[in-house]
Amino acid sequence: MQYEVVLPAAGSGKRMGAGQNKLFLLLNEKPILIHTLEVFQHDEKCTGIWLAVKPEEREYIQGLLDRYRITKVKGLPTGGQERQHSVHSCIKEMKQVEIVLVHDAARPFITKPIIARLAEAAHEKGAAIAGVKAKDTMKKVSEGVIVETVDRESLWMIQTPQAFRFDLLQQAEDVAEKIGFLGTDEAMLVERLGHQVHIVESTYENVKMTTKEDLIFGEAILSKRCQ
Repeated sequence: MQYEVVLPAAGSGKRMGAGQNKLFLLLNEKPILIHTLEVFQHDEKCTGIWLAVKPEEREYIQGLLDRYRITKVKGLPTGGQERQHSVHSCIKEMKQVEIVLVHDAARPFITKPIIARLAEAAHEKGAAIAGVKAKDTMKKVSEGVIVETVDRESLWMIQTPQAFRFDLLQQAEDVAEKIGFLGTDEAMLVERLGHQVHIVESTYENVKMTTKEDLIFGEAILSKRCQ
């Protein structure tokens, strides 16, 4: 199943404390952003990549695309203050496609088999997101006090990509903008329309590079995959 992918890349990365866009930090001497882009560049089912960027970083990112021969990028629209705004900025510029994926640009370890399952699930059911089962004991806390222990069998930790039929995600984004609703992810916007969102099991290696500790995990994953 062919698809296009949206990558919000206009974040500040404050939790990384790097003093720059964390996507430009190096993993094994290559920017995190390029590691992520190469997954989609080398996936024959990906027909286009959309990157939401900061205006002041557009020229630098274009230079990276040229240097690393990333040829599938169709547009670099200006990102917004929030992830949702960045995604919507891309959706507004995209022509009608059947399936669109939204992926964190800071998750460089997603694999093609998981992407394929997500695209197929979105084609069949309308909406599907990647996730892994919670491994730790989960407790609900209020004002520093445990209220209850939650059954983790029904809990999943959500990742990206999140895959949708284009018209469904477009409608969800448009409605959210109209009423001024800000969601935590695209799936939440689709859920608000009353549409079911299905889960596709991912891997625990599909981590997001958020803190300095994550960079250590990232180097370890790359080392393992190069063996």
